[in-house]
Amino acid sequence: MTNPLPVAVLISGGGRTLKNFLERIRAGQLAVDIRRVISSSSQAAGLQFAADAHVPAQVLRRGAFPTTEAYSEAVFRAVRDSGARLVAMAGFLKHVLVPPDFENRVTNIHPGLIPAFCGQGFYGLHVHQSALDYGVKVSGCTVHFVDNQYDHGPIILQRVVPVLDDDTPHTLADRVFAVECEVYPQALQWIAEGRVHVDGRRVRIDPSPAPG
Repeated sequence: MTNPLPVAVLISGGGRTLKNFLERIRAGQLAVDIRRVISSSSQAAGLQFAADAHVPAQVLRRGAFPTTEAYSEAVFRAVRDSGARLVAMAGFLKHVLVPPDFENRVTNIHPGLIPAFCGQGFYGLHVHQSALDYGVKVSGCTVHFVDNQYDHGPIILQRVVPVLDDDTPHTLADRVFAVECEVYPQALQWIAEGRVHVDGRRVRIDPSPAPG
């Protein structure tokens, strides 16, 4: 694809979302150029996906910095150095403060339907266990812009999945993740195409141009 959007991807663990991005890029389904992968852990398995794809990667551990502000500055300095114009959090578990020049230019995906089961401490299986404990009949995922509060920024896209009577946190997580693999690249593609516009808390998606 011509003129792909330069992106930095932030990870902390297995890197399944990063792997999905790379597969979509190779298939010509996602017009982004991953300029750098930044990991909060040197043990993150996702670093191998970056290496296999010849994507530059670096590790920035939170414990190496005295404050959240200092850590955030280091992360976004690395992002700027890479030339990325968008940051995609992909299982990144550290809190960072978004600087003004990256307002509405940082995305994340949450394995639940914000504003339910979200906020500090709600990640991974904790989200799915909470949904099951509450007895909800549907769950899903949310792609949103990141601000300086947990799971709070404007919502770009949501997708619903059913919660089944015999679900466990693991089976529900698998069903939600399958949908995440579709909607996160879709949201990034819309951004790459310049179709996403933020007005306060509302996000408007322009219709795709007619073929021909």
